Amino acid sequence: MASPSKPRQRIKVASASTAGNYDQDEDDHVHAIYQNPNSRSAFERVLDTPQASAAMVGVLTAIAFALRFYKINQPDQVVFDEVHFGKFASFYITREYYFDVHPPFAKLLFGLAGWFVGFDGHFTFQEIGDNYTDNHVPYVGMRALPAIFGSLTIPVVYAIMKETGYSTIIAAFSACIILFDNAHIAQSRLILLDATLIFFMSLTIYSYVRFRKLRYWEFTVEWWSWLIATGFFMACTWGAKVNGVLTVATIGIAVLVDLWDILDHKKGFTMEHFWKHFMARAVGLIVVPFIIYLSFFYVHFAVLTRSGTGDTFMSPAFQETLIGNELLMNSQELHYYDVVTMKHKDTKVYLHSHPDHYPLQYDDGRISSQGQQVTGYGHDDINNHWQIVPTKALPEAGRGRIVHHEDVIQLLHVNTQTLLLTHDVASPLMPTNQEFTTWPKDDHSRHNDTLFYLNIIDADPEDPWKSKSSHFRLVHGPTRVSMWTHSKQLPEWAFKQQEINGNKNPTEKSATWFVDQVISTESSEGLSSEQVPKEPKKISFFKKFAELQLLMLQHNAGLTSSHPYASGPINWPFLISGISFWTENDAQKQIYLIGNIVGWWTCVIALSIYVGIMGADLLARRRGIEPIPEAARGRLWNSAGFFLLIWAVHYLPFFLMSRQLFIHHYLPSHLASALLAGSVLSFVLSDTVNYPISIVGRWTKMRKSEYADLGMKGPVVVGIFTFILFLMFLYMTPLTYGTPGLDGETINAKRLLSSWTLHFAAKEIAEVS
Repeated sequence: MASPSKPRQRIKVASASTAGNYDQDEDDHVHAIYQNPNSRSAFERVLDTPQASAAMVGVLTAIAFALRFYKINQPDQVVFDEVHFGKFASFYITREYYFDVHPPFAKLLFGLAGWFVGFDGHFTFQEIGDNYTDNHVPYVGMRALPAIFGSLTIPVVYAIMKETGYSTIIAAFSACIILFDNAHIAQSRLILLDATLIFFMSLTIYSYVRFRKLRYWEFTVEWWSWLIATGFFMACTWGAKVNGVLTVATIGIAVLVDLWDILDHKKGFTMEHFWKHFMARAVGLIVVPFIIYLSFFYVHFAVLTRSGTGDTFMSPAFQETLIGNELLMNSQELHYYDVVTMKHKDTKVYLHSHPDHYPLQYDDGRISSQGQQVTGYGHDDINNHWQIVPTKALPEAGRGRIVHHEDVIQLLHVNTQTLLLTHDVASPLMPTNQEFTTWPKDDHSRHNDTLFYLNIIDADPEDPWKSKSSHFRLVHGPTRVSMWTHSKQLPEWAFKQQEINGNKNPTEKSATWFVDQVISTESSEGLSSEQVPKEPKKISFFKKFAELQLLMLQHNAGLTSSHPYASGPINWPFLISGISFWTENDAQKQIYLIGNIVGWWTCVIALSIYVGIMGADLLARRRGIEPIPEAARGRLWNSAGFFLLIWAVHYLPFFLMSRQLFIHHYLPSHLASALLAGSVLSFVLSDTVNYPISIVGRWTKMRKSEYADLGMKGPVVVGIFTFILFLMFLYMTPLTYGTPGLDGETINAKRLLSSWTLHFAAKEIAEVS
């Protein structure tokens, strides 16, 4: 580790003028403006003291705790997605396995909080409106966790602004936008993931800012500490909720820009120096976060050892690692001549046949084979019974009679004594797929058409076929189609059962089946009538981790069903619509997630002003005009530009997603826009900034300093804005806290935009002239 006093390794430079620019960044040095800190206004000098700053952050934090803990016991019912995340917390306490699209870190914390306050996990959070008090659930202790995180986010936002060089009053401005925001408060008072996500996201930003400020003290203990802290908090952000990966992307982009700057030969660095920085960041921002992220799942798997609601999402091999899992308890090796029932994995219908035949001609004029119908049937029935018939000679006894992966088999329909068959005839509903039918077992003229390969998924050669746990595809020998079904029903002539057909993709993932029951067997062990406890199997942690990650991605992308309160990203910054979290009809109470319109629209205006300022500056400089002082420009490009990057990376990707989206997905971007709003306000109120802000190294060439001076303008503007913001917050509190109940006319008055869908609103009657 390098000493702080050791000069950084550089290529020797020839001219003194080049050396004169040694260790300079645009955000660190100023050439033209100098201010004595004592020449500022008295008010600015007072606010800039450590005591005033500490008092400010203390007051803001106290108010944050008060607002987020106010009536946190109301309502004493399950609210919105508490139905999911409260339930997941209970599963950690009962140790029952569950599946969710989000990583487990925040939910582990909820489980820990529930255990700490005495929750035994018996309450299942089944439906919105279920009563906590009647079921003796210590829900306040569980809600306290996100309330604490939401409250502590306020001083972190303040600290980010102070560390990036803004004055106390500007830091308070940005913090107040989050402090008095109804959406952030509503999310922080319930058993939801967003408060945890936003808290650790803000800590990630703060840590990275502290790390960047130490760039002239590279490889020191403090430099390493803030680098690793950034990686740690980044992993916590990602582990709290799946869209925390956007914070990872944000830091990744910032680091790439940083490394690109170090790579610049004009800076005088050697390639050895560059690679030292590259490896340090790889360790601190890739290796460390990945280990932390893995550890969340390690604990997740270590706690959830019992069979639960999430079993069926996982592979059979995974399920057999869970205590009491049906596959583990009931699976048995299958032998030739066993009679079994088979179910489709996705639609859960049985493979079925009955004596009725396909009609000669379908409605669209196509001709069928008039063979015996093979369908998917949703109920237990004797016509679901199939016998496994060998196509090779078998020994009289022993394991040679067990069916194995990649065996060629026939399936005999027991009730009609016909063999399953598919051929090059179009299926009833899908002309591109093959018809499935049966053929008399004693007629060998179509023997080849009754041969099927048994392909057990994720199996090795010679692995036995098992009931329950062996998911398989049945692939036709001659035509290589896989037996498949879909949810569309056949007409009345097939009793509206599901169509079974041959999919031309032999590896089609949805063509997956499993043996549900063994009806009869010729095995010497016979059928066991009692469940004998079995020791759970073991598979490696990394296999379980990889399987779960893939499923999380697939199911997250698959959340495409409509929702009455879903909204598009273009609507979010403007608060076009919110989400109804909870209602109580008798008292006309409701919780409606919507932000503070004053704060949100201020952030939109600030974003627009920032883009306009930077665009105008670029055009002016193109013409040789310098409209913005160098120090202020550096702050706008670097600090405010970083805030804009955070906002954009946490917002723009949602335009590319086809899944369900809600306004709470914008809350991380809203926090970033609050930071940017403070930067813009500072620029508007003062031509100067606190400058430089990075920690000066021993070999840094010093430049004249500059200090922000907002005078009385800053406190007056921020004071008036905060007062208006607070009044709007108070006006909307009945919708944020769910109390008190409101009459229809009052609800109409609180619907500031016509697009807000509030409950219990009074009907507006048009006047007739």
